[in-house]
Amino acid sequence: MDISFAGRNYLILGAGITGNSIGRTLVKYGASVSFLDENSEVQSEFPLLKPEDVDINNYDTVVVSPGWNPKNVILVAAIEAGLKIENEIDIAWDISRQKSPLQKWLALTGTNGKTTTVEMTAAILQNAGFNAVACGNVGDTVIDAVDREEPFDYLILELSSFQLHWLKKAEFVSAAILNIAEDHLDWHGSFDNYCKDKFSILDRAAIGVLNAQDQEICKRAQAWPGRKVFFSLQTPTAGELGVVEDLLVDRAFVVDSSEAAMIAAITDIQPTLPHSISNALAAAGLARSVGVPHQMIQSALRNFRPGRHRIELIREANGAMWIDDSKATNPHAASASIKSHLSVIWIAGGLAKGADMSDLIRTCAKRIKFAILIGADRDLIESAFLKFSPQTPRVMIDADADYTRGGLSNSLMERIVTTAASYVEAGDTVLMAPACASMDQFVSYADRGDRFAEAVKKLVHHEG
Repeated sequence: MDISFAGRNYLILGAGITGNSIGRTLVKYGASVSFLDENSEVQSEFPLLKPEDVDINNYDTVVVSPGWNPKNVILVAAIEAGLKIENEIDIAWDISRQKSPLQKWLALTGTNGKTTTVEMTAAILQNAGFNAVACGNVGDTVIDAVDREEPFDYLILELSSFQLHWLKKAEFVSAAILNIAEDHLDWHGSFDNYCKDKFSILDRAAIGVLNAQDQEICKRAQAWPGRKVFFSLQTPTAGELGVVEDLLVDRAFVVDSSEAAMIAAITDIQPTLPHSISNALAAAGLARSVGVPHQMIQSALRNFRPGRHRIELIREANGAMWIDDSKATNPHAASASIKSHLSVIWIAGGLAKGADMSDLIRTCAKRIKFAILIGADRDLIESAFLKFSPQTPRVMIDADADYTRGGLSNSLMERIVTTAASYVEAGDTVLMAPACASMDQFVSYADRGDRFAEAVKKLVHHEG
């Protein structure tokens, strides 16, 4: 098979999971690769160059890993030198077209709910007997999912704004946009730039599955000429997906749009929360775009449960719940999580990524009984409280001297959990939905969630 990488010299920016996958694949097909990563501690199977050791003239192609800023000096130099700028998704697309040209791609983006909805979509297709897999920011990298001896028939891609920024080639049967709220503004420079990158997913899609209850999506969708299938928690009109009484219904992918076909019952979705139902409608739209029958969607949704750190119940005792929603890494996600409960002891803070906390506090303050603020940007949350709800009780917790990010000591989270325990009563929910990224004090959102669960279990042991 002639996959045209042989004889080319590639400089790969970023030696994380994605970069290593790209490197292995390019070498397999005869390319020469060099790696640059500004994090000297990154674990890579390839030797790493330092920025000062890079001579752009030695390469003909630069591959950008997600998260590398377009203003990076190496990347700017490569563009000025006229080098080809590539990305993992488009390289994977080139391989797919040559190895398995009938393979179909579905894609999804949004500020929140991406991983759950992509996994839900994959579960639906698999339940219907389709040879399908979720990939991208969940599961395998896209390039690993493509470069297999026995190819999948369908890939469901979770794509971030970073990945979409660089995308030029890949094409999708359908693409969903769940929601758009402020996130990663430190990288994109403005909310408008962030929205443009998110919405660019439709540039390569035949069908757009779009949230009708998101004003930004509705506004930007007006100019898109493709087939728009809107979903909402309201009664759907012709061509839409929605909710009628206690049923999720389809008026988009039916023979007669004056009729509505049942997708599932609301009680089939667990947890039965508004954003979970919205995610299920988006997943159903993607699945219907490739012909999955309604009954197969219903049985898959009935058996589906979200992955870890997404509204994960850690403990329920004495009339109170302890919930890990560490995946809520921005204000929009945290707001949805808080609004699912009536009386919240809220654990929040970390790296805000340029996001504004004002709307979150203004709309959720009445549900927050007590706030525990941590991390680098906790002052942003404190400022929002001072402006919109100064009467809300709250405390700031610092890490102990023995605590280091990724270290053995869990003293920081143990202090947080012990503080929460001193305020919790029957009817309360201790909710870790930080509204911020984790990397200032934790290795990842999963590490943050694991440490929370560990501290809660230790507290239970001591109580026993």
